[in-house]
Amino acid sequence: MSTATYPPPPPYYRLYKDYLQDPKSAPEPPPPIEGTYALFGANYTTDDVLPSLEDQCVRQLYPKGPNVDFKKELRALNRELQLHILELADVLVERPSQYARRVEEISLIFKNLHHLLNSLRPHQARATLNHILELQIQRRKQAIEDIKRRREEASQGGTWYPRGTVACSLNFTHSAELDN
Repeated sequence: MSTATYPPPPPYYRLYKDYLQDPKSAPEPPPPIEGTYALFGANYTTDDVLPSLEDQCVRQLYPKGPNVDFKKELRALNRELQLHILELADVLVERPSQYARRVEEISLIFKNLHHLLNSLRPHQARATLNHILELQIQRRKQAIEDIKRRREEASQGGTWYPRGTVACSLNFTHSAELDN
């Protein structure tokens, strides 16, 4: 089977041949996918929901429910992780054959930490968006103040020089002084 270096475009490019003359002649884009779909043999869903640890067959080490104190639980899991890492070091020194259970416990703690952090992602995204919008508002207000200030300077009869004129005249004056 031979292949071309540059294969021809897909046949549906013909649907767009009159696009420059009449942009409405092109077909409408397909509607967004809703629900589940298959991609490369795997099933995916458009619902952006974080699966619970139980759905992933992982034991949850922090309390269940909507009123979880994330800061407290993250600190507790972090302390527990530090303790288990120290215990792993101790086990590796004294009983190297029994390290597997400690590694599994550390893995479980990491999975719980990651799940807690991932459940905070929507809050982080919202806070980041708020921060970006506040910065944009601040920059626009600053630009408006700058425009108002320059307008006031211009209305008070300040001398206006086109860009580069002042520098050129100064250089000319300076060079004339050097010649004398």
